[in-house]
Amino acid sequence: MEPLALYIHWPFCLRKCPYCDFNSHVRAGIDQAAWRSALRQELAHEAARVGRRPLASIFFGGGTPSLMPPETVAALIAEARALFEAPPDLEVTLEANPTSVEATRLAEIHAAGVNRLSLGVQALDGAALRFLGREHNAAEAVAALETGRAIFPRLSFDLIYARPGQPEAAWRAELRQALALAADHLSLYQLTIEPGTRFATEHARGAFTLPDAEEAARLYWATVEEAARFGLAPYEISNYAKAGAESRHNLTYWRYGDYLGIGPGAHQRLLLGGVMLATRRHRAPEEWLARVGRHGHGTVEEERLAPEDRAREALLMGLRLAEGVDPARIEARSGLALASALDPAMLLACIEEGYLEWTEAGRLRATDEGRMRLDAMLPVLLR
Repeated sequence: MEPLALYIHWPFCLRKCPYCDFNSHVRAGIDQAAWRSALRQELAHEAARVGRRPLASIFFGGGTPSLMPPETVAALIAEARALFEAPPDLEVTLEANPTSVEATRLAEIHAAGVNRLSLGVQALDGAALRFLGREHNAAEAVAALETGRAIFPRLSFDLIYARPGQPEAAWRAELRQALALAADHLSLYQLTIEPGTRFATEHARGAFTLPDAEEAARLYWATVEEAARFGLAPYEISNYAKAGAESRHNLTYWRYGDYLGIGPGAHQRLLLGGVMLATRRHRAPEEWLARVGRHGHGTVEEERLAPEDRAREALLMGLRLAEGVDPARIEARSGLALASALDPAMLLACIEEGYLEWTEAGRLRATDEGRMRLDAMLPVLLR
């Protein structure tokens, strides 16, 4: 059986960023023992369903999982290794913010079993960090990158681009500074206005404007060029890596592999007995905790996905990858031939326009221009 990925969600933050629509919450006090026990309980519940399968990766996301006690991190890693077949080089990623408080805990997090750090730098410009509502300043971000590089064998960091009034020259300088400090893996996110966030309210009243599509595209291509200077290639629309430094965990998502999602609001996809199950946990931390106490898990919805839905999901994820999608894998994971999931006229049109192409290996992939247009292209391409 294919190795599966394990995602563990820690829903708590020190404060809510104005652009963030993730399932994150601010709480004055957290019963750490209760949360450690509940996460282990839900993990054991899912392991009992799937059996002792190979495990490819663990990813602690949030929220701010670097606020978890290191002993909780260590306990969950040990539990996962006991429940599944984990290789010695199991990829274990944890997201952290580069505040001075969290930076002091990085050595303990590494000692707990984390071997890949993902730093939420977001910007190296002081004004941009203040606009984004981040808790750290530029000097703390640089220090955290240097500390992370010294402690962890693998390091990734996030940056947000297409910020208000962002000049291309300044963006290139910011990228060069960050990549010189930690040039293994970069996750790049365009600033967008998400419903229900503070930025949505401020943007609606005209407090700020974002770069238009043409300006955002220039910043994106500047990123591609600057990353290439440091040997990083865009293996997925928003992710750049040196060869061999790609995120194994995220590749499981994009290749439509099986993954477990533990914790409040976590999602999972699992192929059991030829049936693809889409599972969702309760989002509210307290209600999730209560449900785990009653039932051993916090599941609120589990749906059997039809072959058409599975093929559609596999294409939505796979066409984001530079490698594209393998028709045989689409059929194996969905039970539906690739041709049955695509509108043939639209497929031909996308190929003729240079947005999609067939590789010599028989994979369907988006071209550089096509990946920039996936959001608009996929709704008309998929049946």
